[in-house]
Amino acid sequence: MPSEISLSDVRTIVGTEVGVSDWIMVDQTMINAFADATDDHQFIHVDPERAKETVFGGTIAHGFLTLSLLSAMNFNCVPKIREQTMGVNYGFDKIRFMSPVKAGTRVRGGFKLAEARLRGAGMMMLTYEVTVEIENERKPALTATWITITQFDPKDRPEDF
Repeated sequence: MPSEISLSDVRTIVGTEVGVSDWIMVDQTMINAFADATDDHQFIHVDPERAKETVFGGTIAHGFLTLSLLSAMNFNCVPKIREQTMGVNYGFDKIRFMSPVKAGTRVRGGFKLAEARLRGAGMMMLTYEVTVEIENERKPALTATWITITQFDPKDRPEDF
């Protein structure tokens, strides 16, 4: 997959995997920082000794921490659209947390472009089917249907999209 594509070429990659990100280490420092940022200090995230007594055998990342890594994963591997002036997170149609991410493990995201459609004169809505994989694990950490909006100058709007 090229690192950059044009607006008019977006439709040619719909239905394909457009990128797999580099691995990201999810360590206890990251988990603690997320706990502080969100004021979610549940012991399964921040107390390694107590968490050893759970079915997880140690601390795990917040599901929302894993979800929040999608932006970095996307930036790392999804082709940039040449004419884009700004990208906006529009939301999710579906999120499923499938398996916990244990502290000290690595995750990466795979992105399939499921749909692309023009909205107004200067916007394109992109829908991705995303899977966040945990290194050396059979089940993914999460799956999601993620919607973003690419903004561009209306003069760059493809005529035949």
